[in-house]
Amino acid sequence: MKQQYQTIPVSGFSLKDTLDCGQSFRWEETDGVFSGVAFGRALTVAQQEDKLLFYGIGPDELPFWREYFDLDGDYPRLQELYLTDPVLEQACRFAGGITLLRQEPWEALCSFIISQNNNIPRIKGIVKRLCESFGAPLGPGIHAFPPPEQIARLHLDDLAPLRAGFRAKYILDAAQKVADGTIDLEAARTLPLEQARAHLMQIMGVGPKVAECALLYGLHRLEAFPVDVWMKRVLERFYPNGFPPVECPGVAQQYLFHSVRCGKLAELKAGQKNAV
Repeated sequence: MKQQYQTIPVSGFSLKDTLDCGQSFRWEETDGVFSGVAFGRALTVAQQEDKLLFYGIGPDELPFWREYFDLDGDYPRLQELYLTDPVLEQACRFAGGITLLRQEPWEALCSFIISQNNNIPRIKGIVKRLCESFGAPLGPGIHAFPPPEQIARLHLDDLAPLRAGFRAKYILDAAQKVADGTIDLEAARTLPLEQARAHLMQIMGVGPKVAECALLYGLHRLEAFPVDVWMKRVLERFYPNGFPPVECPGVAQQYLFHSVRCGKLAELKAGQKNAV
C-alpha cells in the first residue's frame, strides 16, 4: 500500500541543512527521511526537490508545520543584503537553505543548557533520554519533551540516568525557575534584548551564549547572536574589528556557524574582510 503524504512547495529551502545545523536536537535522519517531535507532535518528513513530503498527517496540520519550519520567513531578502559581505556571501551560498525553526521555548532553553561543552551526538542522546524518561508517550518509542513543571518536581538523583553530568543541576534549576514563574519565557520574547538575556541568566549555569541560543532558537529573536567556539573563530579570523551591523544577525550567525563547522569558509584576500 502506497504511503500517504501531504505536500508543501518550497523554494531555496534545505530540510537537511535546517535540521542538521545544530539548532534542534530532536530530529533523526534515515535515508533522507527525518523523524522528530515538536510541540508534542510527531512527524516524518522528507524533501523531494522543491516540495516537502509530510507523512501520516492530515491537511489541517500543514499550517502548524509551515510555521514551525518558518517557510514564510523573508530569507531571500536577507540573503540579498548579506551578499555585500564576502564572508557572508560564502555562507549564504553554502547554508542559505536554512531557516530558523520556531521551536518551543522551554525545550530550546533546556536543550541549549544541555549543549554546554558538548557535541551534537551526545546532546541528542541526553535529550532523547530526558524525553524517554519523563516525556508523555506519543507512539512506539516516541515521546514529547517533558514540561518544566514535571522536571521541577524531580530530585537531582532522578536525572542521573540521563548521564548529563554537571548539566543536571542546571536543568533542574531551569525547570524550577520556569515552573514557579521566576523565569517568564513569554516575557523574554518582547523584552529589550539586554533585559531578556539578563532575565534568562538568572538560571544557574546560563551564561550569555546559552541565553542567546534560547532567545534565537526558542523565542525567534532574530537579533540574538550566540557566540560559541566556532563563531569565535569566525569573528577572530574574518571580523577582527567587530561584526558589522546587519539585519537579523541571528540568521547571519546561523549561516556562518554551519558553514565554518562544515569547513566551507575559505580565506579571503586582504581588503575583502568585513566589507559591509
